Amino acid sequence: MISAGDFRNGVTFEMDGNVVQVIEFQHVKPGKGAAFVRTKFKNVITGAVVERSFNPTDKYPTAFVERKDMQYLYAEDNLYYFMDMESYEQIPIDKSKLGDSFAFVKENMEVKVLSYKGNVFGVEPPFFVELEVTETDPGFKGDTATNATKPAVLETGAEIKVPLFINQGDMVRIDTRTGEYMERA
Repeated sequence: MISAGDFRNGVTFEMDGNVVQVIEFQHVKPGKGAAFVRTKFKNVITGAVVERSFNPTDKYPTAFVERKDMQYLYAEDNLYYFMDMESYEQIPIDKSKLGDSFAFVKENMEVKVLSYKGNVFGVEPPFFVELEVTETDPGFKGDTATNATKPAVLETGAEIKVPLFINQGDMVRIDTRTGEYMERA
């Protein structure tokens, strides 16, 4: 059990039959009245984000989310296949559980598969990946305003904005959490 007074970023617990993860928390002690904990948390299964205040003495059962290293192998229809790096067991995961950041994952890349009580609910790619630009318009010298960008298609099919000096065939580093260009690799 975890009390609301012990909430920290990243803590997972069960509430109303759902598994939720604390994104932000703030202990508030007003001048008049009792203290409370203001939190913003995310339902790890549905992804819904909710803000709520708790009494610091409220207790909730702790939820243990398993994060397992797996290798992405291939996709077939709406199923994506992953291999356990220890047992070499392959598991299929439905496309709906992958999330937006999976657009930056290519075959044979290691990811973390998230599950709760044996039910897979998400896939977490590495925070930074290096991918090749397969399609972009050429940038012209002198065509630079402050922070000018252009669209580019990566080898995984994902589309991002890159600076004008990036050309087709260049390797770029991407932050998968935000989907933004970081630097030339």
